[in-house]
Amino acid sequence: MNLIYKVEHSFINTTSTMAFQMQAGPPRSKQDNSEALMWQQGGYGVLDSGVHSGATTGAHSIRDEEMDDGSLLFDLDSQGYSGFTTDQVDEMNAELNVTRSQRVRAAMFPETLDEGVEIPSTQFDPSVPTAVQRLAEPAQMLKHAVVNIINYQDDADLATRAIPELIKLLNDEDQVIVSNAAMMVHQLSKKEAARHAIMSNPQLIAALVRAISSSNDLDTTKGAVGTLHNLSHHRQGLLAIFKSGGIPALVKLLSSPVETVLFYGITTLHNLLLHQDGSKMAVRLAGGLQKMVSLLCKNNVKFLAIVTDCLQILAYGNQESKLIILASQGPIELVRIMRSYDYEKLLWTTSRVLKVLSVCGSNKPAIVEAGGMQALSLHLGHPSQRLVLNCLWTLRNLSDAATKVDGLEGLLQGLVNSLSSEDGNIVTCAAGILSNLTCNNQQNKVVVCQMNGIEALVRTVRAAGDREEITEPAVCALRHLTSRHPVSEMGQNAIRLSYGIPVVVKLMQPPSRWPLIKAVIGLIRNLALCPANHAPLREHGAIARLVHLLMRAYQDSQRRTSVSSGGSTALYPDGVRMEEIVEGTVGALHILARESHNRAQIRGMNVISIFVQLLYHELENVQRVAAGVLCELASDKEGADMIEREGATTTLTELLHSRNEGVATYAAAILFRMSEDKSSDYKKRLSMELSNSLFDRESMWGHEMGGPPPDFQVD
Repeated sequence: MNLIYKVEHSFINTTSTMAFQMQAGPPRSKQDNSEALMWQQGGYGVLDSGVHSGATTGAHSIRDEEMDDGSLLFDLDSQGYSGFTTDQVDEMNAELNVTRSQRVRAAMFPETLDEGVEIPSTQFDPSVPTAVQRLAEPAQMLKHAVVNIINYQDDADLATRAIPELIKLLNDEDQVIVSNAAMMVHQLSKKEAARHAIMSNPQLIAALVRAISSSNDLDTTKGAVGTLHNLSHHRQGLLAIFKSGGIPALVKLLSSPVETVLFYGITTLHNLLLHQDGSKMAVRLAGGLQKMVSLLCKNNVKFLAIVTDCLQILAYGNQESKLIILASQGPIELVRIMRSYDYEKLLWTTSRVLKVLSVCGSNKPAIVEAGGMQALSLHLGHPSQRLVLNCLWTLRNLSDAATKVDGLEGLLQGLVNSLSSEDGNIVTCAAGILSNLTCNNQQNKVVVCQMNGIEALVRTVRAAGDREEITEPAVCALRHLTSRHPVSEMGQNAIRLSYGIPVVVKLMQPPSRWPLIKAVIGLIRNLALCPANHAPLREHGAIARLVHLLMRAYQDSQRRTSVSSGGSTALYPDGVRMEEIVEGTVGALHILARESHNRAQIRGMNVISIFVQLLYHELENVQRVAAGVLCELASDKEGADMIEREGATTTLTELLHSRNEGVATYAAAILFRMSEDKSSDYKKRLSMELSNSLFDRESMWGHEMGGPPPDFQVD
């Protein structure tokens, strides 16, 4: 109190002088000073009263032009004071001089005034504060700063003196003494200066950790862990807790039935995991993962948000942690949280854990089986973009394991809607999920087609331009939707009606990479199954691009074969084998060749020789598609003659005995068509060869040729 009294009187003296200087205005010249002195000697200058009397003088009103408000000197006649006598003015001045210090005290130290004391006001205009009023706020701030500094030092000194004794008390055998000491340390740790003193004393931290580990007393545990919680908000405190072996003790507290203890324990561990190196491994070794998973059954959403964030930190990049969470039934509880709560932060932290677990081959089917796909789909319309994006990435990772899951209509509708998002990441995820969920799943294909998914995907491809992270999964989804399901023909027509054919054909040109080109080739092959698409595909250059890619891939595969035979390892561009491109382009040309104008264009592109050479290919699938396109080309006499001129007869005769029924059937059909204008002796020899190959005419023409191959998935 004495110190505050000294501070107060120092402030009053200083601020009185400042108030007078502010009232008097800026420094004047010698002439101005002499005039002011004469004015004051006349008995009319008042220090800080705000009243400047001139009732008995004949001087006019004076205004200092350098002051902004012009309120320092007044013409009393204009203010209505002309009725005062000299004695009355002198009395007023005397009263204001006497109460000057009280006015300063009232403005700056109101708590020191006695109740009921009336202080005369010197403010004429309520909109213009006096000098003392202008100084009041900064003076109060300065006073509080000085008092805080004094109190801070007092707290630090008190803690420094008390710590040695508190350490002894915490190590006492009497649990009551230990409990009181722990609670006292907890109270000290609530003040910043004392916290720094505690953090700087490793012996005290170690004593607190021992108290947590060895005591069963609730008050002791609360006090000790509460102190560690307060210290964990400082890096120095985190380091002190870590070095003192506090993590095993904190993990032990996660089994406590007391909510306060649980809160202190999990938040302190959370701070350690976020900011202290080495904490993750220490928590894992102390069994923290199992304890945290067991806490997921709690119903406090804020508490659960901290627990799930801890799990995400521990599981990220650590396969062992992911397997521990799985063994502790973590996926089931995490999916339950996603289905049961609407607190955004909890949903976000939980989706982050699921995203980390979804890249684990063991956790992925467990999440799907627990209903993770349906639970995550519930939040695709949430206003939180970070939550939506985490759910989508998790669904993207899970979707290749959910191709046989039923009841995903809501998810599929949400994904189709997400394709119209302006966020490229959301569109990328939605396209990828649709690609996986429509792979070899007829029900999902039908649902997406009925939801106008074809049109949405075409718009997505058109808008994406050269962003292959979007175009590739979108094209793969279109490829799946145009094949092997009851309404596939509707999908094939929908792409044409959405003006998607020129967009798709353009993707076979640079700068598209091989994975995208491979997907586009498969889509064009499916589109060619619809006769109405043949002319648009031809007119937009699909046949020319397919032949160009075939020649390029065939030449590249031959070079790679020669490199491999020399003992070197052949590398594949972007992970795509050129044999796959050869098979895909020839397969697409096979379907396109069913139309006469397309056959004429193919014949004029000098590619039949490559088809014949591919009959010798080591892969049966390549042999099959090559024989298939030659079979279609042989339906015209010009094509049959060109095939014969390429010397294909011998090879085709050998292929009659192929183990692949499709290859043998196509070879027989080509030879039969080539023999239509031959002599009867030639036809007789061919008939004998066909009989020897164990194929009769019924099996030859009854076999379905050119049927679509199964979908293939691109992840």
